[in-house]
Order: sequence, then C-alpha cells, then structure tokens
Amino acid sequence: MKYKKLGRTGMTVSRLCLGTGNWGYSDEPYGNWATTGEKEAFKIMDAALDAGVNFFDCANVYGNHGSGTTGTSEEIIGKWFQQGGGRREKVILGTKVGREMYNNDYDGPNRPEGLSLYKIRRHAEGSLQRLQTDHIELYQMHNVDRSVNWDELWEAFEGLVRSGKVYYVGASKFAGWELMKAQEAARRRNFMGLACEQHRYDMLRRAAELEAFPACIDQGIGVTLYSPLQRGLLGYDILEPNRTLTYEATLDLEKYRPQLTEYAKLCHDLGESVANVTLAWEMHHPAVTAPVIGPATLKDFEEMLRSVEIELTEDVLKEIDRIFPPPQSLFYDERPDDVRPISWN
Repeated sequence: MKYKKLGRTGMTVSRLCLGTGNWGYSDEPYGNWATTGEKEAFKIMDAALDAGVNFFDCANVYGNHGSGTTGTSEEIIGKWFQQGGGRREKVILGTKVGREMYNNDYDGPNRPEGLSLYKIRRHAEGSLQRLQTDHIELYQMHNVDRSVNWDELWEAFEGLVRSGKVYYVGASKFAGWELMKAQEAARRRNFMGLACEQHRYDMLRRAAELEAFPACIDQGIGVTLYSPLQRGLLGYDILEPNRTLTYEATLDLEKYRPQLTEYAKLCHDLGESVANVTLAWEMHHPAVTAPVIGPATLKDFEEMLRSVEIELTEDVLKEIDRIFPPPQSLFYDERPDDVRPISWN
C-alpha cells in the first residue's frame, strides 16, 4: 500500500479509502444498489487492514434506506471494532453529518437535510454510539447548507474538536469559492478549518480541475473522491462485459459508448482492468489523496488493490486526455491543456 498526508495535516492515510456506502442493507440487492451484508463487510475490513488500507469512509445515513432506519453501516463498523485485535487503533475513520436521518430518534422539525450546531452536535453523539468509539478522526459535512452562517458551523465543530470527540473537520460537494469562504471564516476564529473535501471527480466529470482542486491545493485541503468509478460505468469493460451495471450507469452507457470503447482498448493494451486504470488515473492528480472505493465483495476489494501499483506514463495520460478531454476554462480561449498544469505544481 502507498500513503499520503491528508492535506496539510500530519495524518497519513492510505491511497485507497474503503467506502461503506453500500453496507447494511441486507445480503441481498436493494433496488439498484449492489449491497453488502455484515459478514462480507467484516471480511472486507479485515482484508483492508491486512493490505495496509487504514482509511475508512462512512456516513450516518448509510444503510437500510426506506426501511424506517438509517445508520446500520456505522453499526457494522462498530461491531467490527468490538472484535478487538487493535482494529479501532489501526483505522482512520471518517463519517458524515447533514443528510436526513430516518431514525425515530431524529423525528421533528430538525430531521430534514441541513446543518446547524444543534444537528451537528446531536448527530455526532449518535455516530459515536453506533460506531462504538469515543472519537472520529474526520467528521465531514455531507452537503452544503448555505442557509447557515459559518460562525455557527465552526462553533459546532470547534466544541467537538476541543472535547476530543473529533480530530479533523471535512466537507463534501463544496465549490471552490465555498472552500475559500469556509477557510477564511475559520481563520478569523483561529481554527484550523477544513482538512479534507470529498468531491465528485472522474474522467467523465473533470470540472473540479478548474476551481475546486486549485482551491484545495492552495489551502492544503486533502481530497477524497466519492463514486470514483461513476457508479460502475468507469469500471465496466465494454469489450468484455463481466458485470451488471446499475440502472443509473446504463443511462449513460450509450451516451459515452464511443469513448468507453476506446478507453477499454487502451486498458487492454496496458494489460490492466478498466477499474484499476481509472483509479490509478485519479490518484495521479496531485490534489487527490484517495478515491473512496466501494467494493461489494471481498473479491472486488482484492482486485482494486492493484490500482495503487499502476504507474501511468505521460503517453498514456495524454491518450486518456484525448479520449476524455479536460474542461475548458472560461478564462482561456486556447486548448484545455493550457489551463491544466497551472495549479498542479
């Protein structure tokens, strides 16, 4: 396994982050999700530690959507921690707050999606109980809430950090200007601010290269990537289909078929799987700390480990740029290539 500092923090995390968003539904598929039950999740987490993956990602809303409760993904991790053997001590754990919880404990006017001091503090206690731990290394805002001022948000997180219940604070889905605004508000309070931003970024969605990633590099904010395989589409070998796509991915399959075909040919020439080349390409961007992988099975996880070892040459990177062109900046009339390296160095 390879490792990297999480932004400007002194905390070192694995280049792959183990995602748990499809855990805790049942051992059977739920809707269009490829779901993972408790037994398989335990196997994956044990294998992750054996492979050197020390970075886990969760959220208080993961698990059992539509069944009257959420948070079962956190409960699975908590049960696994209780098996002992240094499991908790070896894991850098991230979870999130801000989405709507379906538990009866959270009924009432403060239940809907959003952020507030009240919600952040209360939901932090719920996550700690489900995870059966006394601290969370990375507590992340699951969404942007522009209706709440930053003084209230930072007051909420400062208290959790002072108490030792939270070590670092993160965000998710923030635009570049929102990241800068958050950091400026934190500076006024002599608070560290954001340590990490979880973003959507892949070969088909590269807008982050223009503003969000430069902001993260400038501010020393680490970056994790959710859904790094674009709901499976960028892990799908269109030349040798070996798995069923989610419904959402099938909607984009025809739209991107020519590009996906060229990309699959390139991966075949490299002798690597489509999924692993995708993950390796994402890790190549200097802003990216770790893609958040979501293996449904132990076999999926073991196959993804190869991505950390893949070194992409400049010729391969240029070919990927040709197949999936980088975004054009509004401030440049020249080729998109002209704007890419500016924030990378």
